[in-house]
Amino acid sequence: MGSDPDMTGKPFRFPAFPLALLALACALPVSPARAQADYGAWPVLTNPFPSTGGGSVMIDGYAPVVTGDRCDTPFRALMPDGAKYDNFVTFDAAPTQGGILCRNGRWRSADGGASGTTPFEIFIRDGVVRRMP
Repeated sequence: MGSDPDMTGKPFRFPAFPLALLALACALPVSPARAQADYGAWPVLTNPFPSTGGGSVMIDGYAPVVTGDRCDTPFRALMPDGAKYDNFVTFDAAPTQGGILCRNGRWRSADGGASGTTPFEIFIRDGVVRRMP
């Protein structure tokens, strides 16, 4: 029964070609996950800079300070109509490539009326603050 699945009286054998392909596939190296960015090659952060939210909003006053596993900075959102909004952002900070990568930002307005997250990332090494491209 177990050796005669098609009832021909002959034992079942896998064809050689598919087995060879399977063996080859198992021998290939697994491709690594996406290569890590060279954070030291990111552009230097200059104030003001365009908001990741778009709409011609500019961000000014970024002066990040790293404390333990956090990176904090106040900032000001400069609206196209001239309005200015004071805010604060906290990032998760992690050592990498000889510096600190600040990511997973959570911002809040100074008056507590608004909050959100940002995909923006900064990298700090040797006192130089770089921004994601």
